[in-house]
Amino acid sequence: MTSQNRPVWFVTGCSTGFGLELAKLLIARGYRAVITARDKARLAGLAGSNATASDGGNVLALDLDVTNTAQIAAAVEATEARFGRIDVLVNNAGYGYQAAVEEGVEAEIRALFEANVFGLFALTRAVLPVMRQQRSGHVINITSVAGYVGFPASGYYAASKHAVEGFSDSLLAEVQPLGIKVSCVAPGAFRTDWAGRSLKQTPNHIAEYAATAGDRMRSVSGYSGKQPGDPARAAAAMIQIAESKTPPRHLVLGSGGLETVTTHLRRSLAEIEAWRDLSLGTDFPKD
Repeated sequence: MTSQNRPVWFVTGCSTGFGLELAKLLIARGYRAVITARDKARLAGLAGSNATASDGGNVLALDLDVTNTAQIAAAVEATEARFGRIDVLVNNAGYGYQAAVEEGVEAEIRALFEANVFGLFALTRAVLPVMRQQRSGHVINITSVAGYVGFPASGYYAASKHAVEGFSDSLLAEVQPLGIKVSCVAPGAFRTDWAGRSLKQTPNHIAEYAATAGDRMRSVSGYSGKQPGDPARAAAAMIQIAESKTPPRHLVLGSGGLETVTTHLRRSLAEIEAWRDLSLGTDFPKD
């Protein structure tokens, strides 16, 4: 397959973590790749060595803050101008925020949702017309184990990832008849900057939350760089998903991630089962 016939990937958040590893792997394998970051200067080393004079380069590095609608429109337009199509969109950009629910800061919460949720929604909307016209494409949304399980201090982050999981299910129901696929990839603990540079925290001051939210924040802060998961292997899994004829709708990655989600879902289903019969009648337990 010549480079001109290889799929075109559009990946957000390529300066660190999963986005960086995925960008490196795509470039090494000769895919056409649009790699983006809020400051594309941080991507110069990735894009520069893989440009070719004959086709203008297989790699296009772009400035993209997913909360900036003008930059979203410009990035999609530049991609179409260079490659004429978008085959795989990887919504990876985002970050973590920790706080006890009661101690959450309004501005921080809204900024989190602008990046993790509304920015992802906006970019997906901008790419869908391209995929719809092609009658093909694959949207891969990077969520989290927190998209299934809410941990102490992660209420707002978990809410942002739950939102993307639900959005993705509805999106798939709409676009699957058009030949467009949708997958959610939910990482567990990986060696990325999530617990370091990419994590914001509102310190715990209310004593009643010290043993829950406070303890969780302290443990996560000391965990950066020590996580068991290898982000390069996660990147390879994403390529495998995109190349599959029947990709998974939801994929949990990482050591302990699947066990955590499975335990949570089984507990939730057991609780639903316990209350099921009450929905069939009018007799409810009295306090």
